[in-house]
Amino acid sequence: MDISLSDMTARWLRTTAWWGAPEASRRAVVEELLGRYGEPHRRYHTAEHLAEVLTALDAPDRFIAVEVAAWFHDAVYDARAPAGANERASAQLAARLLRPLGAPDDTVAEAGRLIELTAGHAVAPGDVPGGVLADADLWILGSPASRYQRYAADVRAEYDHLSDDEWRAGRSAVVVRFAARPRIYVTEPAHRALDAPARSNLAWELAALGRGQAQP
Repeated sequence: MDISLSDMTARWLRTTAWWGAPEASRRAVVEELLGRYGEPHRRYHTAEHLAEVLTALDAPDRFIAVEVAAWFHDAVYDARAPAGANERASAQLAARLLRPLGAPDDTVAEAGRLIELTAGHAVAPGDVPGGVLADADLWILGSPASRYQRYAADVRAEYDHLSDDEWRAGRSAVVVRFAARPRIYVTEPAHRALDAPARSNLAWELAALGRGQAQP
């Protein structure tokens, strides 16, 4: 997906304009966010990933809190952190940076909830905003094979502190968990468009990890 940093900045400024904060303040926040996504230890969780998530959100059922959560969902990223710690820290960062911009309390609270949901992508029945964000974050699973294979290599690079055996065991568990879902995607448009390529990509990765074939 081709979206420039200037396009992303313009999108952020449009999204936050109605809160009433000066453009300079809103621009400072987006510059901090893009700086975070550009940190040198990142390989997959970069501005490219953020752009892919934002592009995947371009659907009729998008919500302002979902858009804001997408911007912040990986703002804090440390591959060595305990499960859920990055998402909690990202939600806290969102609250700290959004309130001075005049973001409504309910938007801040909902964005925080959605950010933390991306830790496991477990969406409760009827949680439409959660489904929209989770599907956008998991767009990569159903991406074209060449993009998916680059993603798999980039995630491995982010976890280069793990031995090959540790990586194969941990990553295989993640791949199997997604492949075992009756539906990988919550929303119907994502399910129709991405489920089949996602299952193909997961099967490829599981085989590449030496763990056989991923089963739907």
